[in-house]
Amino acid sequence: MTKMMVNNAVRRSPGKSSAHTSERGFTLVEMLVVITIIALIMALVGPRVLNFLTDSKIKAATIQIKGFENALDLYYLDAGRYPTTSEGLHALLERPGGAVAWSGPYLNSDAVPNDPWGKSYIYRSPGEHGVYDIVSYGADGQEGGAGADADITSWTK
Repeated sequence: MTKMMVNNAVRRSPGKSSAHTSERGFTLVEMLVVITIIALIMALVGPRVLNFLTDSKIKAATIQIKGFENALDLYYLDAGRYPTTSEGLHALLERPGGAVAWSGPYLNSDAVPNDPWGKSYIYRSPGEHGVYDIVSYGADGQEGGAGADADITSWTK
């Protein structure tokens, strides 16, 4: 009986060849093909994603400027004037020395937000284009430019 059990055990045990075939991995050629396909997809999709990101930053700056305009109008209704250039947009958060009837803060934040590129907005009152001017110089932080570097202003609609 023992001899029969040993013979059955030998027949059931897998051979060395079946163990090696189940552990097959990826070849170098397969890996290179996958990496090439991923690179091609990124080359096609990448620029579109970057354009959406740029457009969203421009839209965010435009919305922030509109928010400043609304807050400045509320400030004007209370104080009877717009903050001066020296008082700046900080007058929307803290009562400036010359403001008698101030019901602020007029912004829902602890600090005046920066533009989407991390730079401060430029505020001038009286402005060159209206009673006040609010400007973000865009991605490059310099006056002028096109595309992502273009200025976003309160006087252009």
